[in-house]
Amino acid sequence: MEFKSDVVIGMECHLELSTDTKLFCGCPTHTKNGEDKPNARVCETCLGMPGSKPVLNKKAIEYAIKLGLALDCKISPLLVFSRKSYFYPDMSKNYQITQYEIPLCRGGKVRLSDGKEIGIIRVHLEEDPASLIHPAGMEKSSFVLVDYNRSGNPLVEIVTEPELTSPGEAREFMKQLITVVNYLGIFDVNRCIVKADANISIKGSGYTKVEIKNITGFKEIERALTYEVERQKKEVAEGKKITQQTRAWDPDMGITRLTRTKETEEDYGYIIDPDLVKIEITGEKIDDIKKAMPELAHEKIKRYVSQYKIEKEDAKIIAAEKLLAEMFEKVAKEIDPVLAARWLRRELLRVLNYNKKEMHELVMDERHMIDLLKQVESKKITEQTAQKILEKLVVKPFDVNKHVEKEKLVAVSDKGELEKFCRKAIEENPQAVEDYKKGEEKALHFIIGKVMQMTKGKATPKEVNEILKVLVK
Repeated sequence: MEFKSDVVIGMECHLELSTDTKLFCGCPTHTKNGEDKPNARVCETCLGMPGSKPVLNKKAIEYAIKLGLALDCKISPLLVFSRKSYFYPDMSKNYQITQYEIPLCRGGKVRLSDGKEIGIIRVHLEEDPASLIHPAGMEKSSFVLVDYNRSGNPLVEIVTEPELTSPGEAREFMKQLITVVNYLGIFDVNRCIVKADANISIKGSGYTKVEIKNITGFKEIERALTYEVERQKKEVAEGKKITQQTRAWDPDMGITRLTRTKETEEDYGYIIDPDLVKIEITGEKIDDIKKAMPELAHEKIKRYVSQYKIEKEDAKIIAAEKLLAEMFEKVAKEIDPVLAARWLRRELLRVLNYNKKEMHELVMDERHMIDLLKQVESKKITEQTAQKILEKLVVKPFDVNKHVEKEKLVAVSDKGELEKFCRKAIEENPQAVEDYKKGEEKALHFIIGKVMQMTKGKATPKEVNEILKVLVK
C-alpha cells in the first residue's frame, strides 16, 4: 500500500460484548453487586484445565453479526475458531481461542464525523485474556498479580485499514465505533472494557511499523499515539533507525516501552481449534438479525434533518449519544423540535459537562425537559431563568411548574412595568446613556444588564433593548 500522509495508523480494537456469561463457559462476565474478588468468576474451562471443553455462547455470535452488519461487513457463511499459541501468564492454557483463517466479518467501514470513511479489514470473535496487575507500576514492580476473572470474556476485535492519519483521528474513530455498539445494545459503557492495539508509522522512517499493545480508554489511545509519533520523529531526527517492534503503553509514566521485536502472525502458530465444531451462519439467520437491527446514528441524522427540520450539526451531536437522541425524540413530540434540539445540544450538554456527568448518569428525565421548555415556549419564563432552572434540575430533579410558581419566576412581560425599570436604569446611569448617544453600542448593553438585574433575570433582553432604544434618543 502506498502512503501519502506523514503519519499512518491502523487500529486493532477490542470491545467486550455485554453478555451475561463468558464466551466458552457459563461463568458470569460480571458481578451484579459490583464486588469482584480476584479469581472468583472462574471454572476449569476458562482456566484451561486438562479435559475441559469449550461451549460457544450463542448470544455473543448474534452480537458480533449485528456489529458486522452495522459496519457494512460481509458475513462469513461459516464460523471457525483457531488457537493462537503464546506463553504468557495472562492465558493459563498457553493459547487463546480466536479467529484467524476465516473471520466472522470482512470489509466494511466506520464513518467519521467529517465524512471520511475508515476501511475495516475484519471483525472477529475471541476470548479475553486475564488481567495483569503491576502493584508498583510496569517499571518498578518486582512481581505481577494475575486475575483470571476477565479470562474468557467475549471480545470482538475490529481491525482497520491503515487509513488514520493522526492520534486525534484515531480517537474520533473509537468514538464513532462506540456510538455504533451503544446503539446496537451490545456494549455496556458502565462495565465493558475497551482496549486497542495500534500500528503506527511515520514517513521519515519509511513507514516502518511499530505496534503499541493494550491501550485502554479513548484518552489513553490518543496520549499513547501522540507520544509514539513524537518518539519516532525524534529517533529519525537523531539519525537512528526505526525497527519493526512491539511496545507497551505505560499510562503512569506516559511513555511506550519496548517489549519485543520483529513479531509476525506466523510466530503465533495458528491452528484450527479441534474442540469447537464449524458452525453454519445461514442467510435466514442473518436476515432475522437484520430485521431486529435498530436505527443507527447516521440514519437518525438524515431523518432528524428531514423530519424535524433541525440543523445538520445539531442532528450530528444529538444522534452521536443514544440516550440524548432518545430524549430528543420524546421531547420533540410536545415541543418545537428546533427549540428542543438547541436546548438539548447546547444547554443540557453544557450543564452536564460543568457537573462532570455523562448522559447515563442523568437523574432528570424527558418530562422535566418538556415542562421546562413549555415554560420557555409560552414565554412564561425567560431563557436565562430556564438556564438556571436546568442547572438545578441536573443536580436534583423537581416539579418545574411548581418551582416557577413558588419562586415567582414568571417573566416580566407587561410593557408598562418593563418601561418603569428601563426609565430607572436610564436615570441611574447617565454616563452610559451619554456614551450610547455618542455611538458606543456597548453602553446600551450595560444599561440592559442593569434592567436584567432589577428584574432578577425575568425580563427578555430583546424587549428591554427595544424599549431602551425608544427612550434613549
